[in-house]
Amino acid sequence: MFAAYVTVTLLGALFNGAAAVTYLIGHEYPKTQADMKGVPRKWVPVLGLLLAAGTVGLVAGFAVPLLGTLAASGLVLYFIGAIVAHLRVGSRNIVGGIVFLATAVAALVLGLAHHGLG
Repeated sequence: MFAAYVTVTLLGALFNGAAAVTYLIGHEYPKTQADMKGVPRKWVPVLGLLLAAGTVGLVAGFAVPLLGTLAASGLVLYFIGAIVAHLRVGSRNIVGGIVFLATAVAALVLGLAHHGLG
C-alpha cells in the first residue's frame, strides 16, 4: 500500500507541477484553453497557482498528512471544475482532465488509506 501511495502521489505531483509551470510561464496552450472555455485570461496565472499549491501540498503530505489530504481534495475539485468547463462549451476533449482527476482521486484515497484517516 505504501509503494502505491508514494508512486501515485509523486506522479500526481509531477503531472500537476508540469501543468502549473505551463500556466505560470505564460505558455499559449492554457490561454487558448481559457479562451475556448470562456474563462478570462487573467485567471490563467491563478489557475497555475492553484495547480502549484496542489503540487506542493501533495509532496508536503508525506510529512504532514492533512496537507496531502487537503491538496488532493482541492485537486479533485479543480479537475471536476475543469471537466465541467469543457462540457459546458460542448468540448468533449476531456481525456486529459479525466487522467488528472483519476490521479488526484487515487492520491486522496491511497493517502487516506495509508495514514488511517479514512
